[in-house]
Amino acid sequence: MADLFADQEPTAAAPPEPDDTAPLADRLRPRALDDVVGQEHLTGPEGAIGRMVGVGKLSSMILWGPPGTGKTTIARLLADAVSLRFVAISAVFSGVADLKKAFAEAREHARMGKRTLLFVDEIHRFNRAQQDGFLPFVEDGTVTLVGATTENPSFELNAALLSRAQVLILYRLGHEALATLLDRAEMVEDRPLPLTPPARDALIASADGDGRFLLNQAETLFSVALEAPLDPAGLSAFLQRRVAVYDKDREGHYNLISALHKSIRGSDPQAALYYLARMLVAGEEPLYVLRRLTRMASEDIGLADPQALVQCLAAKDAYDFLGSPEGELAIVQACLYLATAPKSNAAYKAAGAAWRSAKETGSLMPPQNILNAPTKLMKQIGYGKGYAYDHDQAEGYSGANYWPDDMAPQTFYTPTDRGMEKRIAERMAWWRELKERGT
Repeated sequence: MADLFADQEPTAAAPPEPDDTAPLADRLRPRALDDVVGQEHLTGPEGAIGRMVGVGKLSSMILWGPPGTGKTTIARLLADAVSLRFVAISAVFSGVADLKKAFAEAREHARMGKRTLLFVDEIHRFNRAQQDGFLPFVEDGTVTLVGATTENPSFELNAALLSRAQVLILYRLGHEALATLLDRAEMVEDRPLPLTPPARDALIASADGDGRFLLNQAETLFSVALEAPLDPAGLSAFLQRRVAVYDKDREGHYNLISALHKSIRGSDPQAALYYLARMLVAGEEPLYVLRRLTRMASEDIGLADPQALVQCLAAKDAYDFLGSPEGELAIVQACLYLATAPKSNAAYKAAGAAWRSAKETGSLMPPQNILNAPTKLMKQIGYGKGYAYDHDQAEGYSGANYWPDDMAPQTFYTPTDRGMEKRIAERMAWWRELKERGT
């Protein structure tokens, strides 16, 4: 792994330009922080990185952002900008021995007056113990750590390490930044991309904010001879579309299911359908989505529309019966039903309150009048005595007490005035009136 520790001794001049045979993305790699596109909130004069470079001193940092947004490039340019020795390692390929070697070399260079910027790509892939190994070398200044991650540092990095480094967020590249990259590619190639203007926009959209992916696609287009510029349909047939970034056990997964849930709760069927499509297109397991929709039916709709739960269970049966892709239409139907249904969390709140009360009251006995008495002894001690059979009462309601003798009646469920719960509320009010009358 010696190549992982190839040093770049900083110089005042920019690094040499790659030759013409290098990949397009390498030939267009920025040679100064001012050339980095799309991250001006960090690299500009008022940005965190711009300010550090302005005073000539870096603190350790974690660069968090999607793929192809410039994390590695920024780290290299930072070392040049403040005259630090640059060392790069990848958590994918490196282990404890590699880290020890990097730290030992950094300490030796520090004795000679040359500080080291240690760039760790995919830093979240190091386990907790390995992350702890960085701490003494960061604290004593042996290295200035610049870690890069596509995952949420709050979940993936030790709190101790996060407390010693700034977390700087890189954004997915917008349309303007990606268009700038294509302009630069055309200047380097000295010819325009063989695309119509709408196809150029489609190419930018297909990159999903990833500059490296966009340049790789552009390089493919430059490598072929086309008789006429491609339109969007021709471009789609010629290039593979980028697969959306989506790890089923990572933050993207939870972000989208959260967005779907809140869109349904907020009664926005268009947004709900969009996030449902995002998940299914990215390869999410349809049964996982159905389980979450079923949960939403009880949590956010409940008795305001009891059919919501029925719709979700029917969608699950339909998907099991039809499979994909035909069965996915049933998931769409359930999603739209939930989003357009009247909303109530009364059942959800009632459950929480009842569970708390059950834990607090322990093992109180129900009142004897509602206990069964299958034996003679149980009848003799009063089990079932005085029970009023509601079907024999006027209005089918006795108004009897069903609470333990040592517990005052509680109110857990308060229906809303929306959907079917409005009728439930009216029925409960009528029962209260009957009870107050002593009926």
